[in-house]
Amino acid sequence: MGRNYFGTDGIRGRTNAGVMTAATAMKVGQAAGRRFLRGSHRHRVVIGKDTRLSGYMLENALVAGFTSVGMDVVLLGPMPTPAVALLTRELRADVGVMISASHNPYEDNGIKLFGPDGFKLSDEDELAIEAMLGEDQPLAPAPEIGRARRIEDARGRYIHAVKGSLPDDVRLDGLKIAVDCANGAAYQVAPSAIWELGAEVVAVGVSPNGTNINDKCGSTHPALLSETVVASGADIGIALDGDADRLIVVDEKGQTVDGDQIMALIGSQLALRGALRGGGVVATVMSNLGLERFLAGQGLDLFRSKVGDRHVLEEMKARGCNVGGEQSGHMILLDHGTTGDGTIAALQVLAALVRSGRRASELLHLFDPVPQLLRNVRFAGGKPLEDARVKAVIAEVEAGLAGKGRLVIRPSGTEPVIRVMAEGDDAGEVEAAVAAICDAVQEAANA
Repeated sequence: MGRNYFGTDGIRGRTNAGVMTAATAMKVGQAAGRRFLRGSHRHRVVIGKDTRLSGYMLENALVAGFTSVGMDVVLLGPMPTPAVALLTRELRADVGVMISASHNPYEDNGIKLFGPDGFKLSDEDELAIEAMLGEDQPLAPAPEIGRARRIEDARGRYIHAVKGSLPDDVRLDGLKIAVDCANGAAYQVAPSAIWELGAEVVAVGVSPNGTNINDKCGSTHPALLSETVVASGADIGIALDGDADRLIVVDEKGQTVDGDQIMALIGSQLALRGALRGGGVVATVMSNLGLERFLAGQGLDLFRSKVGDRHVLEEMKARGCNVGGEQSGHMILLDHGTTGDGTIAALQVLAALVRSGRRASELLHLFDPVPQLLRNVRFAGGKPLEDARVKAVIAEVEAGLAGKGRLVIRPSGTEPVIRVMAEGDDAGEVEAAVAAICDAVQEAANA
């Protein structure tokens, strides 16, 4: 069946438009609640959110939905997505919910669902809930309506888990660390955890007002962090996104370090200690060829998945890997959690910095990325990639890049856009390749 609600990462959209309304949220609560009512025990759902203004509305609607079908609700307040995954397991909940649109602007919001194991829902569960959204769900008898309560120690529980991910022989004493929390879900927990581990913290993006999440700050806008690092003389800077499952790093010179370099560092460091499982690292088709070449030089493989953290996780499970991620900074470290966690990934980078005794600029730039170019082609309808002329141009470009570059072409899963990416050692050749394919796609679309 088709998907009208769930996308690549839960349900997401513009608030009070389309699917992202209070009415939909209540239906999601009822459907997900019914889906996870199993056995005779008292059922429980854990709900967290980021700092968007619309989070209050959606939180209340979800509470109404879950309690109406007989589930008790535990409210965490503003907490990172990985904290919801963690506490879903720790509190023995039947389902977990994160209200967030991640790195999107405040006008958007979303609903991410976790199973009792702390992993994001399977396709099977999402499709089942999708089907149930179009049906009226049986409501609980009056005596069995669920209760809702807030827990006060959620922040402390997560900080304790984050600190526990740092190796026992490492402290952050003497380091000055700039932390940009994107005015999002980690605005309290990330600076606190890093400070408690001994660092001097320069915090920015920690004054959420409901509308400034991801606004010229955080992992998608690292300029603020770069300026802060240089101005404060910090040793390193870390930037999270709105729900704190992504990490971008800035070295002491203010230079940005993306997810590919972070994966290279964490993967190679674990390999040196014999702690890297699966013989390599999982990344998506968008990760730079330079990362693949670097890992090969370390005797490690780069396994590629489709774009999206759920696809990265599936590939990690299939290959027995414990490190995976995306160029955008979404890091999954299965030794420490079930989903991406920017703060925990940052601590692994900081541990490597402490152990090496080197500057961040020396440690974090492990390879030179090959020239990479991504362009989007919007089209009105049809299937341009099935056009014979487009196929011929793609085949010609692939032959030209053979052995010295890569080509990735994929339709967007959420809008009528074809994404064209090429990379290779010759920047001019890469640009020409992308231009040729985009022109062919546009001509086919216009025709």
